[in-house]
Amino acid sequence: MRACSGHDRTDRAAGRNDRPVIENSRIVARRRALLLRGLAAAAAAGLVAGVVSGAGAGDAGDAGEPTPAPARTAVTATATVTPRVSAEPIERAAGRLIVLRYAGAAVPGYVRRALREGRAGGAILFADNLGGPGDLRRATTVLHRAAGGQALICTDQEGGKVRVVGGIGPERSQAAQLSAGSVRADARAAGTALRQAGINVTLAPVADVAVSGGALAGRAFSSDVEAASAAMADSVTGWREGGVAPTAKHFPGLGGSATNTDDAPATVDDDEATLRSRDLPPFAAAIQAGVPLVMTSHARYPALDPERIASQSRPIITGLLREELGFDGVVITDSMEAAAVLAESSLEEAVERSIEAGTDVILTTGRGSSIRVYRALVKRARRDRAFADLIRRAAGRVSALTDSLGGG
Repeated sequence: MRACSGHDRTDRAAGRNDRPVIENSRIVARRRALLLRGLAAAAAAGLVAGVVSGAGAGDAGDAGEPTPAPARTAVTATATVTPRVSAEPIERAAGRLIVLRYAGAAVPGYVRRALREGRAGGAILFADNLGGPGDLRRATTVLHRAAGGQALICTDQEGGKVRVVGGIGPERSQAAQLSAGSVRADARAAGTALRQAGINVTLAPVADVAVSGGALAGRAFSSDVEAASAAMADSVTGWREGGVAPTAKHFPGLGGSATNTDDAPATVDDDEATLRSRDLPPFAAAIQAGVPLVMTSHARYPALDPERIASQSRPIITGLLREELGFDGVVITDSMEAAAVLAESSLEEAVERSIEAGTDVILTTGRGSSIRVYRALVKRARRDRAFADLIRRAAGRVSALTDSLGGG
């Protein structure tokens, strides 16, 4: 996900996509069990389960003096966070779904107002937001206070060269962490440091399985499915122990793409069996380890949905991720300004499609994008009760995540 780091930047389908993916809870359970058994066979999930079972606790006027850094607290597991339907006015519920971008080390007045008035729920930090010594903590303090105590403040901190906050780890790339046997420890240490700086969401780890020639091969843990799955479980556990919410990305797996979706549209042409056996196991491992967020890919996967890119696909997000893999946490998009998104539609239409598909958080990284997204969501919700219900459910999941992160 390059859009978040500076390194990365309607179910209208025909045929089988018009049918409900799961008819009732009994079928949900049966299909989920079958899927997980298949993943176990493909990726030695027995090893992954062992790793998981062993995991655990181991403007300037607004700023004032930075508050003391919060104590490190393990992030609550997804399974124990109960999503709820937001009872907020639709204008505030819609704003809760937006993460925005701003320029410079000082938090602009419009950002503080957006957070205070409920037109945004958080911010994404890039290298230009870091400033000098003490500026980062001052900025995150302002952001949290403007949001009324807790904003979602995220950054891209995969490791190695893909680190926005350069003085904080992981210093090793994901592959090097795996080789050194330090995945969990590196994530825990980096999480502790990010938390001290006031950042509570890391847009990492990368769950994509490295494929030779793939656009993200240099950022993955491994080309081996079993190794990548075990590393995902370790990384998720470490980040959570460090008090930061990790994000598994880019669902359902971008390892098979030779194109980065920030730069151009991308299609992963593998058949469904390959996608399930190669790409899904690391995400299943992350979910079992309690990952609170999953980021969707902007690539197209014809074998899974011939009509929509993944971030706008109900069969992929609601059907595969939520109903089959059992993920009940927060689904976040990659940058909505990615070339693969804007090649499909306007920003506003893309946002509506993403919410219809089951997305909770819209990540904006372009100038003026957040207000466009906000207006589009509110306008549609005011005339479409079903869409408003989707926004309220998403806002409830985001609120549950925010509550699980403790104080800012």
